[in-house]
Amino acid sequence: MSVNVSGGEATFADLGLRAELLEVLSDLGYEEPTPIQREAIPPLTEGHDLLGQAATGTGKTAAFALPVLERMPRPESSAGPLALVLVPTRELAVQVSEAFHRYGRILGARVLPIYGGAPMGRQLQALKRGTDVVVATPGRALDHIGRGTLDLEGLRTVVLDEADEMLDMGFADDIEEILASTPEDRQTVLFSATLPPRIDAIARRHLRDPVRIEMGQAGAEGRHETPLVRQSAYLIARAHKPAALGRLLDIEAPTAAIIFCRTREEVDQLTETLNGRGYRAEALHGGMEQEQRDRVMSRLRSGTADLLVATDVAARGLDIEQLTHVVNYNVPSAPEAYVHRIGRVGRAGREGVALTLAEPREHRMLKAIERQTGRRIPVERVPTVADLQARRMELTRAALEECLLQEDLGPFHAVVESLTDEFDLMEVALAAVKLAHEAGGTALDEEDIPEVAPRTADKRRGREGPGGERSARGPAGGMARLFFNVGRSAGIRPQDLVGAIAGESSLSGRDIGAIEIADRFSLVEVPHAAANEVIDALRRTTIKGRRPTVRREREARVRRR
Repeated sequence: MSVNVSGGEATFADLGLRAELLEVLSDLGYEEPTPIQREAIPPLTEGHDLLGQAATGTGKTAAFALPVLERMPRPESSAGPLALVLVPTRELAVQVSEAFHRYGRILGARVLPIYGGAPMGRQLQALKRGTDVVVATPGRALDHIGRGTLDLEGLRTVVLDEADEMLDMGFADDIEEILASTPEDRQTVLFSATLPPRIDAIARRHLRDPVRIEMGQAGAEGRHETPLVRQSAYLIARAHKPAALGRLLDIEAPTAAIIFCRTREEVDQLTETLNGRGYRAEALHGGMEQEQRDRVMSRLRSGTADLLVATDVAARGLDIEQLTHVVNYNVPSAPEAYVHRIGRVGRAGREGVALTLAEPREHRMLKAIERQTGRRIPVERVPTVADLQARRMELTRAALEECLLQEDLGPFHAVVESLTDEFDLMEVALAAVKLAHEAGGTALDEEDIPEVAPRTADKRRGREGPGGERSARGPAGGMARLFFNVGRSAGIRPQDLVGAIAGESSLSGRDIGAIEIADRFSLVEVPHAAANEVIDALRRTTIKGRRPTVRREREARVRRR
């Protein structure tokens, strides 16, 4: 059965939830279910399996948490959990666990998050005492199953939340092993922001006649609607990207924004640049300890910082309520990544903004995203100095208007009165506005950012033919060959290597040359100038769940001798 979510009026009471849950939802201020909740809750409370396509922020946590709690019997002595929720990251485990606790507190629901980095002893004690719902990352869940400390015999429901993210992070084998340890008659629920073929494959293996819900589908597979997100792109030469980003941030004035970069090095460099320009930016990437990550998120949520510069991997599972803007400092290498990124704004009925800074060579990638999402991303002109000055003047006027409406201006009356003895009242007002405007950081020495055009096939001659296929790349001497100690036996495919390199370095898929995959190793050609960057970037990442050894091929051959 397949459901395309559309409009329709319904209340939580119409969904058949028990009185205790309705009371909790009312206390929390929930007035009506979101579309995914409206369509998912009834079949889940009836015990059906479900495959749901829904991005972060659509209310999917409540869509599976409320049915789990609805079906939970009165407190009983069984120590084993009734529901297991698998999530990709520690942050999401905490968020989902907190949601279960909020909804299920009145029922006495016992909820336990288990994830790496948390004290094992505390988790063991909680599991021994008994729990109703376990929210876990796949690695830690498998660890407890292997120890015999996570008893799944009484399990009724398994939820795979953000399943595509878990597969991207290399958890496919862990998920298969966990599902093999659960009862065959369990209810299985799978939520994913995108529905690529590998998600369908898991659904066919593990879901029984599932209800299928696809949010915002227009009849074409893989098309995602994000009606509350204003999307724009800007074509910018690489050298002008920091200045263009600053210009856009000044014009947009976000309450809080995530700026996505490809590599850790780019995150650190851009964070330093933004702070040097007077912004309050924090970096977040995989090279940071969990304690550092927690401090960064605390600063963002408290308002001490308003910009988070992050890699995709580091930002997975983050839920920032005050987020208004997402900025793609580079065009994402895959349309699915774009969908995940912009799904972080436009939530709970609030509007959001997604901005993409594209170099001319990345224009074709924008078109691929448009085809995948079914929505046009308008390419707009970078704001000029005149636009920026007009915006700053508008902000000055708004600040003065707020002051006139709310502030007690009595103490300043004598100052104005004394000045009007010598100057015209309009001149006094103009001088005051000038001071307020300059206090807001007006910069009159900025220059306009040069406009660029998309790179055409003719301009890329020798790299791509008219149909976009790869052709001659120039002399082979311009490329370096890198050795990876993973190959076919580890399930490595060319797209895995391209994705890892493009995701962690400044290279795009087009920059990568010939790829040769043997049984136990792989060889990849990259530009000479970027070889060291790629080697350094991949030392701290994983491919298909394995941390590879990467070095230049010549060095590898010497070592093999």
